[in-house]
Amino acid sequence: MEGTTKQKDLDIFAGKPATRVPLAVYQDELVYRSELEQIFYGTTWNYVGLDCEVPKPGDFRRNYIGEREILMLRKDDGSISVVENRCAHRGAQLCQAQFGNVGTSIMCPYHQWTFDHDGNLLGMPFRRGIKGKGGLPKDFNLSDHKLNQLKVEVLNGVVFASFSKDTPPFSDYLGEKMMDYFTRVFNGKKLRVVGYQRQVIDCNWKLQMENLKDPYHAGILHLFLINFGFFRLDQKSACYLDDSKGHSVLMSERGSEEGEEDTGGVKISDPDFVLTDHTLVEPRKEFPDNVTLAIQTLFPSLIIQAQTNTLATRHILPKGAGSHELVWTFFGFEDDDEGMIEARLRQANLMGSAGYVTLDDAEALEFSQRGLECAPIGTDAVLEIGGTGAESNDHLVTESLIRGFYMRYRDIMGYENTP
Repeated sequence: MEGTTKQKDLDIFAGKPATRVPLAVYQDELVYRSELEQIFYGTTWNYVGLDCEVPKPGDFRRNYIGEREILMLRKDDGSISVVENRCAHRGAQLCQAQFGNVGTSIMCPYHQWTFDHDGNLLGMPFRRGIKGKGGLPKDFNLSDHKLNQLKVEVLNGVVFASFSKDTPPFSDYLGEKMMDYFTRVFNGKKLRVVGYQRQVIDCNWKLQMENLKDPYHAGILHLFLINFGFFRLDQKSACYLDDSKGHSVLMSERGSEEGEEDTGGVKISDPDFVLTDHTLVEPRKEFPDNVTLAIQTLFPSLIIQAQTNTLATRHILPKGAGSHELVWTFFGFEDDDEGMIEARLRQANLMGSAGYVTLDDAEALEFSQRGLECAPIGTDAVLEIGGTGAESNDHLVTESLIRGFYMRYRDIMGYENTP
């Protein structure tokens, strides 16, 4: 079994179609521990950061893949390395700050074992002891005691890493269709960080991924969008999946709607407030198409947001079966003028940890976790909006992307995948 839950008698998906997800998958600690091993520490590419966050040699950013701490480092030759933030001697944490500079080498604060930017062990105090007494054995080989170095790929300023040497090239992992949408935002222009936000949401990490694959809720839950006509489900829109079903993108074009909105039975409030500053929601055109909202999700835990002029990565960090941290990195481009910088900052009030829109999501997701934890054993979530399979659509009234996510999830976890 090798410490996993891939046994047939633990297959909680057995016999279930794509339209059913057992609620136990959001709360079972054994399932969660297996997810860490099979998904995050397996043959997946995981987001690490933007290379502009470590501009100078020796600069680092501390981050997580699953629950393991890693360091993204700028090497002396300008390339990027990613190593685990754990000393090869006794396991001490090497760097404690979120950002910093290690200089020409990484030194453990406990016993001063020292490593280069690739994680190779350079040396340590008293290797030969004192006056011939103590120290390490003569046959101790420095090269056998490296930091755990991850496989790395950098694409247009975005850094991904994998614990597995067998992970396919990132372009193959993403696929041609998803690569097109990835490079729509990350088009090769030099990036600049606008700011960060972090929040802890007490729900399973997969609920967060589902939420960004769920356009159905956007025209129902987010009253800010509805009341000010910012988003309508009858706008020109589409959602797409890659061949593996794990990656997806959804998009819409504001202003493409015609006539009165078909609200589909949604109860829309009549607010006693008005929007006086329309720059909050008015986009400046910066991409060649007319898309005003594009949300791309990359399996397992990255969300790429492009709404109006707010560009951000949302990185999901699992924290046990019932909680996760969501890290927002708002970014723009080096050649942004002052007007665009101001627009990105202003519009971040819509899509952020306390945004007028996304604040709704955090509350709804916590409600979801509280509700499902009270469900009897054997209860399933129902995913039948827009069909029963996982396919691309020219509308957003669908749960197709969520069904696709769980098809990919079942494959990588070793669970039964029933059509």
